[in-house]
Amino acid sequence: MVQVACPGCLTANRVPAERLGEDQFDAFVARTELPVIADFWAPWCGPCRAMAPHFERAAAQLRQQARFVKVNTEEASNLAARMGIRAIPTLVLFKGGAEVKRVSGALDAATLVQWAA
Repeated sequence: MVQVACPGCLTANRVPAERLGEDQFDAFVARTELPVIADFWAPWCGPCRAMAPHFERAAAQLRQQARFVKVNTEEASNLAARMGIRAIPTLVLFKGGAEVKRVSGALDAATLVQWAA
């Protein structure tokens, strides 16, 4: 499952990875006027699980400035490979459909908010 924020109400929705697809991910990133922060993670990854509540807090804090999406690299392995994800967790910031920056490793909420600025 991939969590995608509803652009209208900002509710996190779980979408099966096969329904999202790479094209839909690309379209979501390209068509979202606000920056998009993608968390590439895996369920077996301890640091990914430890960072999850911090990601949620940062998403709540920045809900008016950015959209947040979680990408399970186990379920979306083609997308992760195409994005060059070599370590998890990896955060990627997109603006206007283009990657602006990325960071690998778990971040706390305050550091994530600062990184996203």
